[in-house]
Amino acid sequence: MQALFRKKSLTALMDQASEKEHSLKRVLGPLNLTLLGIGGIIGAGIFVLTGQAAAQYAGPAIVLSFIISAVGCAFAGLCYAEFASMIPIAGSAYTYSYATIGELLAWIIGWDLILEYLFGAAAVSVGWSGYVTSFLRDFGINIPASISSAPFAFDHVAGWTATGAIINLPAVLIIAAVTALLVVGIQESASVNDVAVFAKVIVVILFIAFGFSYINAANWHPFMPANTGTFGQYGWSGVFRGAGVIFFAYIGFDAVSTAAQEAKNPQRDMPIGILASLAVCTVLYIAVALTLTGIVSYKELLVPDPIAVGVNAAGPGLFWLRKFIKIGAIAGLSSVMLVLLLGQPRIFYAMSLDGLLPAFFSKVHPKFRTPHVTTIATGAVAALLGGFFPIGALGEMVSIGTLLAFAIVCASIIVLRRTHPDLKRPFKTPLVPLIPALGIIVTVGQMLFLPWATWLRLIIWMAIGITIYFLYGRHHSKLAPLKVDAWNK
Repeated sequence: MQALFRKKSLTALMDQASEKEHSLKRVLGPLNLTLLGIGGIIGAGIFVLTGQAAAQYAGPAIVLSFIISAVGCAFAGLCYAEFASMIPIAGSAYTYSYATIGELLAWIIGWDLILEYLFGAAAVSVGWSGYVTSFLRDFGINIPASISSAPFAFDHVAGWTATGAIINLPAVLIIAAVTALLVVGIQESASVNDVAVFAKVIVVILFIAFGFSYINAANWHPFMPANTGTFGQYGWSGVFRGAGVIFFAYIGFDAVSTAAQEAKNPQRDMPIGILASLAVCTVLYIAVALTLTGIVSYKELLVPDPIAVGVNAAGPGLFWLRKFIKIGAIAGLSSVMLVLLLGQPRIFYAMSLDGLLPAFFSKVHPKFRTPHVTTIATGAVAALLGGFFPIGALGEMVSIGTLLAFAIVCASIIVLRRTHPDLKRPFKTPLVPLIPALGIIVTVGQMLFLPWATWLRLIIWMAIGITIYFLYGRHHSKLAPLKVDAWNK
């Protein structure tokens, strides 16, 4: 039992990061990191899930869902900022957990983060496909549904059904393109992300600014539609379920922490990137939700491109904005995939360096200095998921995985303050243990409102991960008794 909770010392973590063979290129400043966070946050959540969650769960009260999720993210973000400044190592919450609460729980959170990043990229690729298909249709180019939608559909009443489609080909192709860019280099990827972030933020601001004058207040009544008799459909249960589902919209800010080993001054810049990106995006989300549900009835928003539907509902006065909205959505969703597909390989990279995954997962390209093997592997799996599964099922898996990761990070801060009170902390989470405890309450509370089918898939996924740990990771860990001496030497 003691072996399951063995911890990796902070000294070992920092020494490992400085090894030339496994070093990553430090090129990111505070602006790059902030834009990386915004790039990860503003995407499918604002361009796709806002409308779908309003239509299915909360109505115009989806605004309250965003506020609830933002509060939980703020608590978790403060905890992430302390860890990222103190342990500026690739691996995000996995690395933090390994240094604080032990190997088994670190493995669990590392396996859980796959849901957040890999499944997240797949979900976003489906949203990207919807907007690209709609954009091309405006020019008379029609991509058949058989090759632009998932062959499977899912809802919590009928379960899984066949759609008759073959594959979502645009989703597969965009994942392949982003993967290739990430193999080439972090600086090139960050530059593309900066341009994409600028484009989508401008479009979002234009939608808010011009759409506000087209709001029909009648669309906000009732602001919180009465419960339909089914738990999670309107009423307060719908607001909280909506918060759990659209939590997927906030996953980008913690992806900043996966790039800690590529930041120029991580102790100063990581907290700035995490908290600034979260603050900017929360304001934009609330404004878009209010504008969208004010322009068009929430009942009409269960579509792949709800923002475009909102522009159409405003009438001819906003038709000029339609193409810009789609271009911004396409650019925005592209940058989200870039951030998520950047984050996941670095989790694998960190786990491989610790011996919990095979050594080839930590190979770094000799020229580009990127973890190319894990980047290609991650892209291949994400492409398959995006090509065959619907955004709703993928998004719910991402949300529950993210919520679990955030809860563990918050708990780790409480543990570390007790076990290592004298560690140097360039940034300190305020009001510990209150803030981390509130983070745990909010995140776990949102998990409880997610559908049972989502919980079942999480349990199966975690069971597979724990099996892999006991069959491979536990015996190959660099902290295993027979390897400790070699590791220290």
